[in-house]
Amino acid sequence: MRWLRRLFGTKRVQLDPGHQQALLRDVQTRYGAHARIRFPEQVEALTGTLNSDDGLVVAARIVSQVADEAHVDLQAQAHQIHQRTGRRLLVHRRNYRPLWKEAGPALRWPLFALPCGFHPYAQVTAAVAVVGDRAPRLEQVTDPNPLLTRVFEVLDLTTAGWEYGRVRVDTDAAALVDRLIASAAQVLTAMDDPPRLPPAVRELMRRNNTVAVHDPASPRAVGGINLGATMREQFLV
Repeated sequence: MRWLRRLFGTKRVQLDPGHQQALLRDVQTRYGAHARIRFPEQVEALTGTLNSDDGLVVAARIVSQVADEAHVDLQAQAHQIHQRTGRRLLVHRRNYRPLWKEAGPALRWPLFALPCGFHPYAQVTAAVAVVGDRAPRLEQVTDPNPLLTRVFEVLDLTTAGWEYGRVRVDTDAAALVDRLIASAAQVLTAMDDPPRLPPAVRELMRRNNTVAVHDPASPRAVGGINLGATMREQFLV
C-alpha cells in the first residue's frame, strides 16, 4: 500500500511554514480583482509562484479556505432568510444543488465576496490548477481526501451559481470550471482508493446540454461548455 511505502521507503518532505505564510500573503495582496492584469495572466503568474511543495500546501489551503468560508456564508444567508420569512433552508456541503434549486433567487453567490479576499477567477483557479498539476505530490504534503472534497464543493457551488445564482458564464468562469474538473480527475487518478463521486457531479454527468460562454467584456458569446460531456470524459476512465 502507498502509505506503507511512504512510511518505510520515502524521504521526509522538508516544508517551510514561514515560506508558506510569505507565499500566502503575496498571493492575497498582489492578485485578485484589484490587480491591473487580466485573470488569465494572473493565473499564469500564480501557478508559477506556487510551483513547489510549499506552494502546493498554500494552494491546498486556498481551496479549503474558500470552500469553508463559502459554506459559512451560505449558512448565514439561510439563517437570515429564516429570520426574515420563517422559511427553513438546509445547507448540505456534500450537495448544494437542492439549496440552490429551492432558494436560488434569494441567495447571493458567495465566491465573489469571501473574507479571505481570494477571487474565484484568479487565486482559486490558480490554486486548483496547482493541486491538479502536482496531484502525485499531494500525499507527501497533505491528506488528499478532504482536499478533493473541497475541490468538488467549489465545483458544485460554481455550477449551481451558473444555473440558479445568476452568475454570468464568461471565459474566466469557464476556465475555473474546466480547471476544477480536470484537477479533480487528476487527484482521483493519483489516489489508491478514490472516493465515490459526489451527488452534484453525478447529476450533472447525466446531462448533455451546452452552456453559452461569453466574452468577459461584452455580451458576445464566444463558445460553449457541455458540463455533462466534460465530466464524463474526465471522470469515467
